[in-house]
Amino acid sequence: MLTVPLALGLGTAVLVTSFLSGLFGMAGGMVLMGILLLMLPVSTAMLLHGITQMASNGWRAWLWQRHIVWRVVVQFLAGGAVAVGLFTLVGLVPDKAVSLIVLGLSPWLALAVPRGWSPDVTRRGHSALAGFLCIGIQLIAGISGPLLDVFFVKSDLTRQSVVATKATTQVFGHLFKAAYFGSVVAASGAQGVDAATVLMCVAIAITGTTLSRRVLDALTDAQFRTWSKRIVMLTGSVYLGQGVLLLVAP
Repeated sequence: MLTVPLALGLGTAVLVTSFLSGLFGMAGGMVLMGILLLMLPVSTAMLLHGITQMASNGWRAWLWQRHIVWRVVVQFLAGGAVAVGLFTLVGLVPDKAVSLIVLGLSPWLALAVPRGWSPDVTRRGHSALAGFLCIGIQLIAGISGPLLDVFFVKSDLTRQSVVATKATTQVFGHLFKAAYFGSVVAASGAQGVDAATVLMCVAIAITGTTLSRRVLDALTDAQFRTWSKRIVMLTGSVYLGQGVLLLVAP
């Protein structure tokens, strides 16, 4: 059971990050993952993050359901299922430093993709590749928003369709992650997540997502893309530094 100060801190983090995710379709999950990695063991952090982000993304998908591009979602799931199968065979659980470094590097790796090579999630096969790569990264770092964004940035989808479709893919992505690390926690006897903490995080995540809706409507597509990139790059730099410090001075 969490102490009162820890519960207040976690609740505030979930509210702010779910608002960010509702506004930009990413960034919030990345911030929350880093906070949880600092507070909890890796497997427990991954499990709680997966449950919380399923609620946040699920509610966001519901709010924007008429904008979801379902063929992209189906192909994404097919690729993601292959990644989960491979990780299950290996039984990989990354340590905290590796998770933070991959988390921090992900937006820089996404930026390094040449513009001419940038994939388009609406093209045949590209969303399946996105599922395979993004779910794989999620099982290592906990998030894959910056990488997933690479597959959307060249598409002709509106900001509402981007947010709605990404949210739907991420619901299943976090479901895969929660199931994977839930089994790891159960098998290892590591610290779990109590029901009260889960219910608190889910309720606050839905609240933060709902609050973001009007702000998203007020943004232009250009403002949406510009601020998404700035926030993710800044956050990635912080986590990369934290991961390197843990690696060199554990």
